[in-house]
Amino acid sequence: MTKILITGGAGFIGANFVHLYARKHPENKIVVLDKLTYAGNLENLTALEVNPNYKFVQGDIADLSFVSDLFETEKFDVVVNFAAETHVDKSIESPDDFVRTNVIGTHNLLMAAKDNGLIRFHQISTDEVYGDLGDTEGTFFHEKMAYDPSSPYSASKAAADLLVNSYFRTFQLPVTISTCSNNYGPYQFPEKLIPYFYKLASEGQSLPLYGDGKNVRDWLYVEDHCEAIDQIIEKGRLGETYCIGGNNEKQNIEIVRLILEYVGASENLITFVEDRKGHDRRYAIDSSKIKNDLGWEPSVTFEEGIQKTLNWYKENESWWKDLLAKHNRI
Repeated sequence: MTKILITGGAGFIGANFVHLYARKHPENKIVVLDKLTYAGNLENLTALEVNPNYKFVQGDIADLSFVSDLFETEKFDVVVNFAAETHVDKSIESPDDFVRTNVIGTHNLLMAAKDNGLIRFHQISTDEVYGDLGDTEGTFFHEKMAYDPSSPYSASKAAADLLVNSYFRTFQLPVTISTCSNNYGPYQFPEKLIPYFYKLASEGQSLPLYGDGKNVRDWLYVEDHCEAIDQIIEKGRLGETYCIGGNNEKQNIEIVRLILEYVGASENLITFVEDRKGHDRRYAIDSSKIKNDLGWEPSVTFEEGIQKTLNWYKENESWWKDLLAKHNRI
């Protein structure tokens, strides 16, 4: 039996991973740690409350004393770190929150993992650490590419990744890192493009689209991402980074038009606004390493995934409305 700590497990990707891990490994014990900021929601995990192998702990990974006590008490075998501040616009407005959680918090987890028996550690990162591919087609992020972050958010994630690698080389902590492209699917807080613009479009409000709307992202269905993480934990080579992409490059304006079509709203709702500071033009991932090494590749097409996602937000309107009301965002 394995005891796994999943930090940030009440958030979007973390909660989806908790559900997948509980299904695939029913014999293992799961401890979810989450600070329950605006992006963490215990309702995402309600179905697991009857599972005797599931436990939730509220706390802050940036609190070293708390983290140390938790590790000494629980005796984990595996740590998967989803806990992070992730919203780029917020990192521009308030960078210190991102350094505290993404850098100091990750370092606290690494120290605790080292001091409690070299616990297996997996770090969830982002393709944004690699910077910007510009308008060049046929180029992709890959594991050997140098980090070149553009925002305080991506810089804080890059710093965390470097710390993770340093603990492998210096202390032989058994680590892996995964960088992923834009995730979409259930439980995403409605500040990110798809759920946010779905909310606005369904209410007939204006959709503020940055710049010319032609920034390109590679879209990855969240359950495919979670499956990849599970395989990395089980079979990944220690000390390695794995890039996880969906092979679905779309301009932001294409996504917005799909949302408008889904809700039956006019494209007249689109309003082009001043571009974000340091806005990267294109992200795309080469996932050949994880495919060749571990046999993973995305199983959900974008057409299937976007339909499932929009259906989920339509059918769970009370989930996102209650969440926004709770945090005074309606």
